[in-house]
Amino acid sequence: MPHFLDSRATDFEARLEALLTAKREDAPEVDETVARIIADVRARGDDAVLELTERFDHLPLTPDTMAFSDDEIDAAIAGVPEDERTALELAASRISAYHERQLPADARWTEDTGASLGWRWTAVSAAGLYVPGGLASYPSSVLMNAIPARVAGVRRLVVTAPTPRGEINPLVLLAARLSGVDTVYRIGGAQAIAALAYGTQTIAPVDKITGPGNAFVAAAKRRVFGRVGIDMIAGPSEILVIADAMADPDWIAVDLLSQAEHDESAQSILLTDSADLARAVAEAVEARLATLPRREIAGASWRDYGAVITVRSLDEAAEISDRFAPEHLELCVEDPEALLPKITHAGAIFLGQWTPEAIGDYVGGPNHVLPTARSARFSSGLSVMDFLKRTTIAAMTPEALSAIGPAAETLATSEGLGAHGLSVRLRLDKLNR
Repeated sequence: MPHFLDSRATDFEARLEALLTAKREDAPEVDETVARIIADVRARGDDAVLELTERFDHLPLTPDTMAFSDDEIDAAIAGVPEDERTALELAASRISAYHERQLPADARWTEDTGASLGWRWTAVSAAGLYVPGGLASYPSSVLMNAIPARVAGVRRLVVTAPTPRGEINPLVLLAARLSGVDTVYRIGGAQAIAALAYGTQTIAPVDKITGPGNAFVAAAKRRVFGRVGIDMIAGPSEILVIADAMADPDWIAVDLLSQAEHDESAQSILLTDSADLARAVAEAVEARLATLPRREIAGASWRDYGAVITVRSLDEAAEISDRFAPEHLELCVEDPEALLPKITHAGAIFLGQWTPEAIGDYVGGPNHVLPTARSARFSSGLSVMDFLKRTTIAAMTPEALSAIGPAAETLATSEGLGAHGLSVRLRLDKLNR
């Protein structure tokens, strides 16, 4: 059974705090292992990557077979059923259209002093996308990571997608083709992250690494950050649903389970001002669990980390939701637009009972790579902006330097930085001759 809380109870705050601070990441201590793998790849390049791939993925490769050839990709995607191809193409077009609207504008203006200021946006030159491997890999994640990079203008985009024992998901390769990926390498783990960050004889280094992975991949991304950019360190998936009495309890139950089935450490939470709905949803979850192929995973998640919280009002629900800062937030209430302004912290928000979170995972358009573990308090989901850099621009005329230069010299002197002040003073003296 999940945790049942009521905001009217005297022990509510203590129990809520326990939920907020519960550690759901059950990763082993892998940092030392990852450090050794990264050092090995840096020292031996391809040889280390190939040895580790054979050891962990039971797949012997050579430098020439590390990447899929165009013919191999063509052969794999030829067998994709037409309905799956059509669905993936629809998803790609919608994700592209949404992210194209995120492109920011350059700006330049001239002040009264004559100084010209502004900024411009340019894409990183190369990005690497990590895709978890095997038959359980997710083509939707390829689209969500690769399409924003291409829209941003990234010139070289590569994917690392491990294929343990040679298992290939043709949809992953089709998604890479639809997204404009240049190369797909059949390697994974911390060794793939190291290869993307530092390069090998075969794999050129990239500037940014994005995409989900296991504890070893997450630890490797932490270690290479600074050498390259990364998107985020994602934890187990989360969904929080705010619902009122009008909501369909069976719909809410399945929405909660849609995240619980991802991982035993995932978290699904219902906030409602209706005690009757709270009971009905809990009963519906139990009934639906028995029908799910991944019922053991979903059941463990719901039992250990699930919660049904009854509140006094929807306003209170919004306040509590902000404390969770959930990855996914559904507002299954009669007037979701009225509740929306009261929400500050969430990775993605889904408005109304006809907008299940699962739509956002595939074809909605917004990105499904989102902040977890309450990090939506200070970060955002993946976007075009993750693949862009803003460069500031400034140009002084002699008149502009005369107007603002003396202040710069004064501040430099106050900080004890003589060369700073002198670099301005020399130009001012030139103007005053």
